Amino acid sequence: MSTDIKQVVQEKYGEVARKVIAAKADSSCCGPAPSCCDPITADLYDASQTGDLPEAAVLASLGCGNPTALADLRPGETVLDLGSGGGIDVLLSARRVGPTGKAYGLDMTPEMLSLARANQAQAGVLNAEFLEGTIEAIPLPDASVDVIVSNCVINLSGDKQRVFDEAFRVLRPGGRFAVADVVLRRALPENLRRSMELWTGCVAGALVESDYVRGLDRAGFVGVSVEPTRTYDGDEIGEMACGAGCGDGDGASEALQGAVMSAFIRARKP
Repeated sequence: MSTDIKQVVQEKYGEVARKVIAAKADSSCCGPAPSCCDPITADLYDASQTGDLPEAAVLASLGCGNPTALADLRPGETVLDLGSGGGIDVLLSARRVGPTGKAYGLDMTPEMLSLARANQAQAGVLNAEFLEGTIEAIPLPDASVDVIVSNCVINLSGDKQRVFDEAFRVLRPGGRFAVADVVLRRALPENLRRSMELWTGCVAGALVESDYVRGLDRAGFVGVSVEPTRTYDGDEIGEMACGAGCGDGDGASEALQGAVMSAFIRARKP
């Protein structure tokens, strides 16, 4: 992962965690400016899923989908959440795999790990564990997990092929890759792709759909599919541009119009 990208992402997510811990959270992964409403992260979970979770886990939900519903988790399975943040998807996964299963969360930001572990303790979840590390170098053995989930995190990596390769390595034969992510319908202008604010806003670092599929194929996955769940346009694009610190003079709204979508990406290890 590019050192510059990693540092900026880590700083932004650490800031979010500190705000949540201070009970002043008004930000999210895909819109780092707290003054702007974020259309990507809004309304991802219903009350029946989050009602008994710690409020801090819900406040620190930084995703663009609900991968725990996508993954069809089964009792007794081992699941790994890449970029687990405040832990909401790990806690939901642990509940679904039950006491005979295990849910791991992997995150590189110490503040997020502290928050996630506090949320785990408050929720009384015993079959979960949070690991410190990067998604480009997963600290688990080969063929050790049944399912990999992730929620709007892979787009933040500076080396996505390494992420796909590592995901393939730690999955058991027949294991499932089921993530929610931001995906591009077309390439972005170079000035926007260079923007660190847009990168930590889940836009500039996103892959074009065909490149996402190609990367998973190259890693060895089969049955790769990309299911669009929402395409952002109009006023939403203005909100994302605001969240990324871009004004009209940057041409962000026009360049992003119809180019950005949330999607469920599925694949399987043979």
